[in-house]
Amino acid sequence: EDLAQLIYDLKNSNRAARVNVKLVSETGVGTIAAGVCKAKADAVLIAGYDGGTGASPLSSIKHAGLPWELGLSETHQTLVRNRLRNRIVVQADGQMKTSRDLAVATLLGAEEWGVATAALVVEGCIMMRKCHSNTCPVGIATQRGELREKFDGNPDHVVNFFEFLVDGLREIMAELGFKSIDEMVGQSQCLKFRDDVDHWKYKNLDLSPILFREKIGEEEGTYHSKDQNHMLESVIDWKLVDAAKPALENGEKVKASFEVVNTDRAVGTILSNEMTKIYKDKGLPDGTVHFNLKGSVGQSLGAFMCKGIELELEGDANDYVGKGLSGGSLTIYPDKGATFVAEDNIVVGNVCFYGATGGTAYIRGVAGERFCVRNSGAEVVVEGIGDHGCEYMTGGKAVILGKTGRNFGAGMSGGIAYVYDTDGDFAEKCNMEMIELEKVHATAEIADLKSRIETHQKKTGSTLAEKLLADWDNTINKFVKVIPTDYKRMLDYIERARLTEEYETEDEIIDAAFDMHIASMGA
Repeated sequence: EDLAQLIYDLKNSNRAARVNVKLVSETGVGTIAAGVCKAKADAVLIAGYDGGTGASPLSSIKHAGLPWELGLSETHQTLVRNRLRNRIVVQADGQMKTSRDLAVATLLGAEEWGVATAALVVEGCIMMRKCHSNTCPVGIATQRGELREKFDGNPDHVVNFFEFLVDGLREIMAELGFKSIDEMVGQSQCLKFRDDVDHWKYKNLDLSPILFREKIGEEEGTYHSKDQNHMLESVIDWKLVDAAKPALENGEKVKASFEVVNTDRAVGTILSNEMTKIYKDKGLPDGTVHFNLKGSVGQSLGAFMCKGIELELEGDANDYVGKGLSGGSLTIYPDKGATFVAEDNIVVGNVCFYGATGGTAYIRGVAGERFCVRNSGAEVVVEGIGDHGCEYMTGGKAVILGKTGRNFGAGMSGGIAYVYDTDGDFAEKCNMEMIELEKVHATAEIADLKSRIETHQKKTGSTLAEKLLADWDNTINKFVKVIPTDYKRMLDYIERARLTEEYETEDEIIDAAFDMHIASMGA
């Protein structure tokens, strides 16, 4: 279900793009591929165990997965058996180097192929397996200028290599009597096993199931022949797009109201896609498009929403609120007729603001687990969260005006969180491996925090925020600032570099800060 929701969100964010799901070749991969197809992916890739050049750990290359032939055959047979094969593109990769490899993969069920290692070798890779270390000696997988100068590859070599692959595949197709790749897909009767292999391990193996051919009905096929139905024709976003036309066409301010229900998923995502097509990553000024929503909305409210769009929800929301938020603004508060205490009740689900890169959000009420995981830029105010808050967070700010669950800040490497520690036990709930806790002392920081809470109260009508602001002198003493240790050190280096006044641009200041950091590691 999570994968299906992710595919749906991605399709909303760019309807013109194919959504591909990569699977490792292993026993049972066919069942997983069938699930991927039912989740409406456009393509599934079966990756063989011997793929990878150096970006993959050697232990994974040696010990994880099976040859692509096994996984590909099982996938194709399972999809055909379940009458799903014609709905999805099947791809295969894993050390494919020759036209024969492509032909075998096609006959086993793939209509697309990945050729990576061989292409890298053609352009000069010498397989040093240093892709992850920024020390590639031939200048391919590195950002270091002195190493990139060593690159002497030629794009024409890669072009020629693929032309040779394709010409060789055409020759094999001609020998077998196939006019097109589609005709060739899944025709495993054209393959046979070698009978000259005397290895003791091979002699007792029965590999015949690899070449088994499933019977197909009249309407089913052995290759991709019809597109997935992502069911985007009747989503509420088309109403939003229609209402936002003055903003999309002329940049005019727009305001409207809509009723939502929990089958309305990824609300605002198609609208954001349409806006991005016109205004690119800059978007529009904050609040240009302001839509009021009322009801219980489904998953992924405001997913990938860009700058210029503000959604104000009176009600509650499911999981993935603000997933990948990219500059937009969200305001969420309970129904005005609700009789429950907002700060004691959950109004948004789990995994909110996962991977958000920018934007703001104000939530009157409690969020579920895994709040702001992998957040890298969004600034959010909420009145309580569940377990694993701010896990792997790399940027942005989170202000939490209530209780948190356990394992807060695990793997947090950037950004700052401010937590109102009502019971004085917040430190016991933190994962202290990468973070530090401290009081909020700086005058500017206190003013910024107070301003965020004031905005939260103004936008949501929060009685909790009103109460905290009324007793601000005592409130600020109960706030705990959560900051990653290394991030704090880098901020200090940046400030020191800025105070020297030797550097003119922000990039120069940051480079100088990194130099200080490297020097301290050497010391």
